[in-house]
Amino acid sequence: MTRRFDGIGVTPLSGVGTVVWYAPDAELDDPPAPEEVDADAETARFEEARTSAREELKRERERTAERVGEDEAAVFDAHVQFLEDPQITEGVEEEISNGLPAEHAVERTFDRFVEQFEGMEGRMAERADDLRDVRDRLVRVLSGGERVNLAELPEGSVVFAERLTPSDTAQLDPERVAGFVTVTGGRTSHAAIFARSLALPAVVGVGEELNDVAEGESVVVDGTDGVVVVDPDEETREAAAEEADVEIRDDPVSTADGVPVEVAGNVGTEADLAPAADRGADGIGLFRTEFLFLDRESPPDEDEQYETYVEALEAFPEGRVVVRTLDVGGDKPIDYLDLPEEENPFLGERGIRRSLGPDADLFETQLRALLRAAGSERGGDLAVMLPLVSTVEEVTAARERLELFADDLEREGVEYAVPEFGVMVETPSAAFMADALTDEVDFFSIGTNDLAQYVMAAERGNERVAELGDYHQPAVLRAIRATVEATEGTDVWVGMCGEMAGDPDLTELLLGLGLDELSMSAVTVPQVKRAVTETNTEDARALAERALSARTKNEVRRVLTENTES
Repeated sequence: MTRRFDGIGVTPLSGVGTVVWYAPDAELDDPPAPEEVDADAETARFEEARTSAREELKRERERTAERVGEDEAAVFDAHVQFLEDPQITEGVEEEISNGLPAEHAVERTFDRFVEQFEGMEGRMAERADDLRDVRDRLVRVLSGGERVNLAELPEGSVVFAERLTPSDTAQLDPERVAGFVTVTGGRTSHAAIFARSLALPAVVGVGEELNDVAEGESVVVDGTDGVVVVDPDEETREAAAEEADVEIRDDPVSTADGVPVEVAGNVGTEADLAPAADRGADGIGLFRTEFLFLDRESPPDEDEQYETYVEALEAFPEGRVVVRTLDVGGDKPIDYLDLPEEENPFLGERGIRRSLGPDADLFETQLRALLRAAGSERGGDLAVMLPLVSTVEEVTAARERLELFADDLEREGVEYAVPEFGVMVETPSAAFMADALTDEVDFFSIGTNDLAQYVMAAERGNERVAELGDYHQPAVLRAIRATVEATEGTDVWVGMCGEMAGDPDLTELLLGLGLDELSMSAVTVPQVKRAVTETNTEDARALAERALSARTKNEVRRVLTENTES
């Protein structure tokens, strides 16, 4: 009998397959009597396990960075920090001294911290899964257990689990796994982030009723609507299979009435270049450069950066590559930089504020490398974009430095060219001042993740205010529209590189709002391209006007739903 379960969809993809339940290793046996435990020997075992775990994490980080992405791999840095945390290590040693074997001491100590994190809010609560991951790794090493190899699941498997840790999710092979579903979890969990990077259909946070689904049952996973259908009828299976088999279009696309729209990919590391090209991205609408500066003892020099930017250009010989200058601060720390401890780092010294201030030397090196890349054989399609702009003064100061460094290269006899120059619209001030900024830039790229956060004064990682920080909010739509209206009568083009751009259900609305370019995770490029070709711009403008007249988020959603059903 067909059954339906609702959860949180985290990838706009559908999959069809067979349920495979995954559970971590079995619970430990009861510990021996305290007097039977040799505390010195158990402490030594614990230290050996920590060493083994560090080596495993190093290898796992390298594999994840290569296969999934640098941003996703960074989670394993946090796992190493947990291994080194004196509160945790001292807690384990104290439990050992009280008569527990090392594995039981690890389990008891970590469980206390897991409980503490679960009582917190937003992303801090989700760190509990990181603690579980480290705990399970140590216990497995200590007990000599074998790790379940999720990379070798039968083709067409849909993984069902109470939860998936980062280590679990990083193993999943999209060629074999048709999706996954979890009892717990949210959109910002590591499992959800990995799912989007791996292009896996996924639904999380279904609840305890998911345990009623048996191993081997046939399921459809709808990561767009957050629905899991057990024992689906043939029509549902065929619809999901058709959605999963969306055509990949290598050529640029236009709307049904002939308006060209650039559909680009967001790239966070060199490993993302090939997947973006393979999924049909026209170019790169957001090349995050932070990965160049992470996991090293000193920043990359000019030549290393130049070679990386040229490699990105070569990956898209017919497309534009938009490189965002270094965006650190907030939730993006770098060990060798003197980043301040700030009470609210998202409202502090980050993005362009650091580039024009304490990181001016890094900014100079990066701009020189970008000028040189723009002067390379493929450099004519390079664009440079500034993050977290709030004032006209920031933009003029950055442009003056770009021109100054260009003059320096001219005197040095180094080949260069001045690339397109733009800014990210992530702050309300940038949206309000867009008309003044048009005199200074060639393009805007709207970062809806931060824009929604700042417009609604709701931290995007805090589940308690997640409903506020939603890009369906009328205020967010009006900020987008204000940005586009400011460019009317100018040559400035407007793109979008936030998560909103990758939602094919919103493509018609965004084109109606006047966007020229949409950039997203590679996973949804084919779906968005298809949505572009099915859009009539006159109808899209009418839809946008109806959405802009809405007074609440629910009214916006109702407008979109009615449009889909009509």
